Amino acid sequence: MALFYALTDLNTTRYREIRLILGDQLNVSHSWFHQQRDDTLYVMMEIRQETDYVRHHKQKLLAFFAAMRAFANALSNRHEILYLALDSRQNTHSLTDNLTMIIEHIKAESFSYQAPDEWRLDELLLRFKPPQVSVHMVDSEHFLTSRDALQQHFDNDNALLMETFYRRVRRQYGYLMDGDKPVGGKWNYDHENRNKLPAKQDIPTPLTFANDVTGLLQLIDDAGIETMGNASKELLWPVTRQQSRQLLDFFIRHCLPDFGRYQDALSERGWSLYHARLSFSMNSKMLSPREVVERAIEAYQHSDGAITLAQIEGFVRQIIGWREYVRAIYWAKMPDYAAHNKLQHQRKLPDFYWHGRTKMACMQHAVEQSLEYAYAHHIQRLMVTGNFALLAGVHPDQVDAWYLGIYIDAIEWVELPNTRGMSQFADGGLLATKPYVSSGNYLNKMGHYCKSCHYNVNQRSGEDACPFNLLYWHFIERHKDRLRHNHRMRMIYRQWEQRDASEREVILKQAERYLADLDNL
Repeated sequence: MALFYALTDLNTTRYREIRLILGDQLNVSHSWFHQQRDDTLYVMMEIRQETDYVRHHKQKLLAFFAAMRAFANALSNRHEILYLALDSRQNTHSLTDNLTMIIEHIKAESFSYQAPDEWRLDELLLRFKPPQVSVHMVDSEHFLTSRDALQQHFDNDNALLMETFYRRVRRQYGYLMDGDKPVGGKWNYDHENRNKLPAKQDIPTPLTFANDVTGLLQLIDDAGIETMGNASKELLWPVTRQQSRQLLDFFIRHCLPDFGRYQDALSERGWSLYHARLSFSMNSKMLSPREVVERAIEAYQHSDGAITLAQIEGFVRQIIGWREYVRAIYWAKMPDYAAHNKLQHQRKLPDFYWHGRTKMACMQHAVEQSLEYAYAHHIQRLMVTGNFALLAGVHPDQVDAWYLGIYIDAIEWVELPNTRGMSQFADGGLLATKPYVSSGNYLNKMGHYCKSCHYNVNQRSGEDACPFNLLYWHFIERHKDRLRHNHRMRMIYRQWEQRDASEREVILKQAERYLADLDNL
């Protein structure tokens, strides 16, 4: 078959149906591709509508464009593809305007698309009604659960617990099950997976790739797209299914045996530790969750104890539990969810989120790593950068935009609930039962940053006191009317209220000084 880059190359009398493939729908196993159809034209496009709605990390744009182009090339062996590149003269950079132009050019009778994962694109395509053309939406054939999974499993918002959701999905698919009971007798081994990384613990050297993106780098620069972060001519991320499967194999062989044990650890010794780094491959659909989970479980079953139940359960829970759950929350609560700001936070995101220059060692490392690799693991996102933004009272719109832009795996369906809900508690507790805030004590417990930090994690107040300590108690005080009756926060409020009033005043006043000068912490 063929891969075309211009409308003028098409035989306008040949095609009856147009099928749209979005940049995160790189699923070669989709039923669309099982049969070769001469009268069907597949369409892919690189558009400013998608590069510009948020400021993206340059590696994120490079990875998506490189993966899209590799997918189009592979698909063109059996199918006809029209690929509108970023610099195509015919590219209007509007999804629907491009589609209208193509439909009119070839006089298509039918237009089909896979269900988008983002609400804004779903709404855009639902409203797209080209005259005299039938429009059909099909499933993306990727996720384990449907968009309406919450409505299927829960009766009200007061019981939307991820653990309940996770157990139902495990039962449905039989993963790590012994009949109707969990293998090992317990559903969750999270309490065994919270270890600090020992100083002498060996860390696997991450598997990276050297994809030549010289042309794409020039393309993005020539287009003047505003980006953030660092990038080189060799992209380290997987951009094909083959590379994605290599990364999965590497994780199973070298990381899974210690994955759960150190999944919450913070360390400046490595940027990926034992984490899988499969989220970009999965969120772009080069890998399916079923494939990833079943490969990992198979390895566990044949590991002769090298992979313990706690390690595999923690990994399976992230994929079939948390990943599917946040998607279900997203589709059940959009579009209102994107406007939640229950804590009424209004501050600007500090400047060091964009360059990493701060005296806080943990924040410096997490931000600089994110800018360097377009990646940080979940505890860096939740308990370092997210924790600080929540303590500082940053507006969730600004936090969302940063997370959505900086991370290579960030697509709104997964980013928004994780950031606005889990990280910032802006939904008031719909996703998380308590705000994920901590003082410097947690960061010291899970990592080694405090030893080399400008600030003293052991000081409650004073000029060298850790900002996380002071801002933590300021957060507790300013939100006491909302949070003091939360059953998971009552002990904290008792501790705070038992302190001498003069000590509380000193802490709160210094916290106010910190809040007034966040950019210089």
